[in-house]
Amino acid sequence: MEDDTRPQRVAQKGIISMLLGWAGRVIATLLASLLFSLVTEWLGIAFIWPEQGVQHSHLLMNNELHWFAANVRRSLLTADPAGQLDAVLQHIWQWVFVDTKFVEGLAWLRSSPDAHELYRLDDYLKAAVYITLTFVLRVFILLLTAPLFVLAAFTGVVDGLVRRDIRRFGSGYESGFVYHHAKHLVMPVFYLAWMVYLTLPFSVPPFVVLLPAAFLFGLSISIMVGAFKKYI
Repeated sequence: MEDDTRPQRVAQKGIISMLLGWAGRVIATLLASLLFSLVTEWLGIAFIWPEQGVQHSHLLMNNELHWFAANVRRSLLTADPAGQLDAVLQHIWQWVFVDTKFVEGLAWLRSSPDAHELYRLDDYLKAAVYITLTFVLRVFILLLTAPLFVLAAFTGVVDGLVRRDIRRFGSGYESGFVYHHAKHLVMPVFYLAWMVYLTLPFSVPPFVVLLPAAFLFGLSISIMVGAFKKYI
């Protein structure tokens, strides 16, 4: 009896490990994207757009919010995307910037006797606030576009299975090399699309990045499934 349940336990551990691995990679991607966004904005204030200063990140956040309000009215995941976004941003503002006394620190910095010498530091800290809120907004948009990648994956699987059956019944050439390389491209395409969109220092419509990424994601899955062999 114990021997019969051992494969089941191994399979369950494998699934749990896979899910934990995916969650870890998603979290790592988000944290790396946020850090890169902050560093990019700070470097921009110092060297690329010093005349704009903190207004660059403020304008970026406003442009993203205006695009969302004008274009995202409905979603498969929520009936009121604008209301959900507002609630999320309010919670982030409260937890990250108010409860941690970050806002009080900014107020003290502006009113301190050395405020003139520290005014640039104030710009960097306020830019961090705007970039963080913009980052949260973009993550929210990515979550709303999750069905796009699910559809791309489903289409890729169906297309790959059809091509695989055609190849098998037609005695076509099978290549484990193609399968392994396509398999290793699937998730990097997904994570790279997220990183590119989350770290852009300027405002672009999400579909400019996500539509090509979804196409490449589905194409990679199609090639992987189409090249799959029972014995690799």
